[in-house]
Parts: sequence; structure tokens; C-alpha cells
Amino acid sequence: MQFVIKAAVRNWRAKSFTFAAQKTMYGGKYIAQGDAVFIFASENDGGRGLIARGVVVAAEAVPKKREIARQTPRVSIAINRTALARRPLGRSELKRFTDWKDGRAETELNFKFYRQATNKLAGVCDVTGAFLDQFF
Repeated sequence: MQFVIKAAVRNWRAKSFTFAAQKTMYGGKYIAQGDAVFIFASENDGGRGLIARGVVVAAEAVPKKREIARQTPRVSIAINRTALARRPLGRSELKRFTDWKDGRAETELNFKFYRQATNKLAGVCDVTGAFLDQFF
């Protein structure tokens, strides 16, 4: 499985990234060391969308808090960058893909990232992973 993360990124040219206690959805809680991940700098935090591809070097589940009944699983991950994106891909490029059942990679990304604007870590299908590889 391949993963995507949309988060606040301060230095998009960094050789490594650390993301603490990230909200997971759509299988994101299964991320593990060695997994491929595509990094999106959140537009909500001044980013520009897809910026890099990397490999997870560490992943650790964040323990749930006892006093909260319903919690979204969270993980902390460290990623080594393997490539920088050569073309833009963000909210403006994906917002027209809204036919949730069309099976397109663009639609999967729009659904998972921009239907709800929160930052998150999610799993994506192999077709979407191959689509994202075209940006490097």
C-alpha cells in the first residue's frame, strides 16, 4: 500500500520530514517503515500541494486517551525524501474531480484530501500511486 500525507510543511526542500500525531483516515493507520509516501504541503497552512515523495523510516502509533470515547487513530512518522515534485498538484488542479464513483486517481485524491479540509494521512490505491509517480 502507498500513502499520502497532507500536513503543514515548513521547509519543502528538506531531505527528511517528521510529522507528529497525524490524524489517519482511509487506512492511514497501517503505515509502516519502508512504505512509500507522497507529501502534500497543506494549502490551509500556506503550502502548494504535492511537493515530495519519500520512504517511511519510522512510524509509531499514538496511544489513545482514556477520557475520550471516539478518537481518530493518530501516528507519528519520519520520512526520508527520495524526490521533489516537478509539476504542481493541489486543490486547484483536483477540485473539478467530484464524481466520487469514476475510479480516477484525481478523484480519489480530491475525495480524501479536499472533501474535508483537515490535514491527514491516508492510504491510496496502486492506480493513484502510479498517477502520483508521474509528477517526479
